[in-house]
Amino acid sequence: MLPIVLSACAGSDEGRPITYSDDRGVANQPFPGNYRTEVLAFMKSYLNNPAGVHEAAMAEPVQRVVGGRLRYVTCLRFSPRESDGSYREPRERGILFVDGRLDRLVENASEPCAGAVYAPFPEMEKLTR
Repeated sequence: MLPIVLSACAGSDEGRPITYSDDRGVANQPFPGNYRTEVLAFMKSYLNNPAGVHEAAMAEPVQRVVGGRLRYVTCLRFSPRESDGSYREPRERGILFVDGRLDRLVENASEPCAGAVYAPFPEMEKLTR
């Protein structure tokens, strides 16, 4: 009976998802100081083959409202290598940060990355398996 009682405590009366921080998306978020290192570590595990990425570019993190919450977002553009050695068209991905740390990747990043100013990101092109 104890697990049922504990699971009932995990719900929200308004049906909203649970959050473990006080962030409600209205206050300024801290700048993600280690964003380059965190993005590289994440992309190494996210990509099936992180070796041989071409045309890697990244924009500096900027604050944007995403899903009704203020977040820092950095945008990536890159061409991953396919299993046959060919390259896809460049992809654009957004990376969201919460409380100064990498939170998640946004696959459809056209809105949060609109107007992003990209600079070469050679560290991503040097990733290995």
